[in-house]
Amino acid sequence: MKIFNIVLLSLLLISCKTIEKKSQKVINEENERLSKFLQQPESELKIVMGNPDKIVRGDKGSKFFIYTKKKYTIICERKFEIDQSKTIIAFTSKGCF
Repeated sequence: MKIFNIVLLSLLLISCKTIEKKSQKVINEENERLSKFLQQPESELKIVMGNPDKIVRGDKGSKFFIYTKKKYTIICERKFEIDQSKTIIAFTSKGCF
């Protein structure tokens, strides 16, 4: 019985590492793809991503384009910060795979 428990625990640990590696790879690919928009005009973002689902104005004059979609009941949100000169200066991505 102890051997069975050890084997089962080992399999669980290995599968967790595999899932972690795969999810980290997807996150890295997403960040790499979105980082290409940095220092680009907002018009380029609209050409590729379409019109945002939501636009929020920041305190310092910047605005945020927010794109959301739902996949397998998980909400993916991509948020791009655009400065006053209409240049993309930052982004975040949550729940996107």
